[in-house]
Amino acid sequence: MSTFDQRHIRRAFSRSAAGYDAAAALQHEVEKRLLESLDYFALRQGQDAADPKVVLDVGCGPAHAAAAMRKHWPKAQVVALDLALPMLREAKKQAGWWKPFQRVCADLRALPVAEASVDVLFCNLSLQWVDDLPAAFAGFRRVLKPGGLLVCSTFGPETLQELRDAFAQADDAPHVSPFPAIAQFGDALMLAGFRDPVLDRDRFTLTYDDLPALMRELRAMGATNALRHRRHTLTGRARFAAAAAAYEPLRRADGKLPSTWDVIYAHAWAPPAGAPIREQGEDIAAVPLSKIPIRRRGE
Repeated sequence: MSTFDQRHIRRAFSRSAAGYDAAAALQHEVEKRLLESLDYFALRQGQDAADPKVVLDVGCGPAHAAAAMRKHWPKAQVVALDLALPMLREAKKQAGWWKPFQRVCADLRALPVAEASVDVLFCNLSLQWVDDLPAAFAGFRRVLKPGGLLVCSTFGPETLQELRDAFAQADDAPHVSPFPAIAQFGDALMLAGFRDPVLDRDRFTLTYDDLPALMRELRAMGATNALRHRRHTLTGRARFAAAAAAYEPLRRADGKLPSTWDVIYAHAWAPPAGAPIREQGEDIAAVPLSKIPIRRRGE
């Protein structure tokens, strides 16, 4: 059974769409740093082939990244894709008539995109909602052209560790998602067949007046508890008070409560056509039928 309730994720981000930008300062900072890594594309491909033809922003949210890439590559076809339709309505505000981009409502686990059609796939802080990272990366590899660039980020295992520990002392039900280790993230890229992955990591500390302030910001970003085995009733005042009390000893000298956000960045290259994918310890190669020589009788 899957870890996450995908219907809940869609609803949460749909509800948060209108106010997302005001709450998502960290997401915008990570997006900015991830966009800077697009210079790798020009360095790898060479100056003559620096401009991609098709760019896909997966889990685009309000699509600031899609708009920035459309501006950076004015001749490219840029597609912004998100699970939540209200997010795409917000994204329309970024798609001015002078530099429009397409918007598609879809799940990143099943991209409705033609095979080997994308030059750059950009995915900022969406993969933490995915159960099967190798499968998601295999889908990314499918749509990327051979040699295409994947640029992505996710939250690492230290993210919200203070909140996780505080609620663990107050409630048996989980309140914070599990986040992959950087080695797990890199292994998933390799299993999907990506080449030359480069991973990096940042650790941010945000501060809040109290636990309710942190919880309000998480709701405003759509980052609510989407675990399938979460408590489906209200947490209750007693449990919430116990969690707040468990969090309180971490209060800093400035009077604020800290919240850790562990961010993993990665960029990798789609392999040549027909390169194998690692599955269950074996190399499995996909070869187009048109490339298999057929000897006919009489030849």
